[in-house]
Amino acid sequence: MIEKGKISAGQLGILTLLLVGATGILTVPSITAKHAERDMWMSPIWSSISGFLTIYIAFQLEKLYPNKSIIEYSEAILGRWLGKISGLFVLFFLLHGCGGVVREYGEFIIGAFLQRTPLTVVIWSLVITCSFGVRGGLEVLARCSQVFFPICVVIFLVVIVSLIPDLKPYHILPILEFGLTPSLEGSIIPHSWFVQFFLISFLLPFLRKGNGKGLLWGNVTVTALMLIFVVTNLTCLFLFDDKLTSRLTYPVYTAIRFSNPAGFLSHLESLVMMFWIMAGFVQTSVWYYSLVLGCAQWLGLSDYRPIVFPMGMLIAMNAVWVAPNLSTLITLISTTEIFFKYTVLLALPIILLSIALLRKRWLH
Repeated sequence: MIEKGKISAGQLGILTLLLVGATGILTVPSITAKHAERDMWMSPIWSSISGFLTIYIAFQLEKLYPNKSIIEYSEAILGRWLGKISGLFVLFFLLHGCGGVVREYGEFIIGAFLQRTPLTVVIWSLVITCSFGVRGGLEVLARCSQVFFPICVVIFLVVIVSLIPDLKPYHILPILEFGLTPSLEGSIIPHSWFVQFFLISFLLPFLRKGNGKGLLWGNVTVTALMLIFVVTNLTCLFLFDDKLTSRLTYPVYTAIRFSNPAGFLSHLESLVMMFWIMAGFVQTSVWYYSLVLGCAQWLGLSDYRPIVFPMGMLIAMNAVWVAPNLSTLITLISTTEIFFKYTVLLALPIILLSIALLRKRWLH
């Protein structure tokens, strides 16, 4: 095996929760409100179906092809050449996705806090920091996530509780005025966050044997993320109403920036920055790790560490190239990237699992 480290089911759950939730908390409320309006709080419930489905598919493929990632069992299922082509497609997606995550991080940091800092400085700072984490291996990333997770939970709770005095619950009324259609339409884009749970397939081969709670922790993580998105959407809805929420780029950050709980606590937006830096590090590192591990497997290398820094350069350049500005980046996330994620993280795994099951039945 290229990776020698092992992680527990709990560490797997924490890694994937921060992987998917880091960017979602900041941007999902605004994106959802544009389509679901007052029923935006329901959309994450429908979106979570994709999360449960991708977790199930990932574990089924792991059961059929133990200790292999999608890069490796694609060749076993589709044959050498088709498997190599599909693996290359997945690697291109990972490079593009990791660059997008880094760019989102950079845009938020310079837009909210470091307005005079060049975007490239923030991007390279994150990529270089994550490079050392990725070179340290999966166990290092898992332990970092364990340290950051309680802090992120406390920050999230402090932010939500501090906003309670300003909430106006009547903004939710009338519920289901136009039926389920708006909330279902609003769930289409958040689905693209939940399908990211399939990246767990790169981590499953390194789950400690005898730790049979992986699937349970995967489903718990999806449920937890769904509840976090519901609470976040409700908070933004109660505070701003759906119309204003849909016009804000980062509703949660805007809310905490102008809140003043107890009349003397101020500048709580620094907590949002702390949350974003810690969660963003874990999220970027898992994408980065999946990319270099998959690339090493595709090339047949015995170790992924020699390509960590060269791949980091590609990620940083892709982060700069992926969109000319923030508005274009948001449009990309809300349109093209949805179908890209659906194709690689949902459609391709379904096809691979279907072929694998048919082949198994035919052989028997």
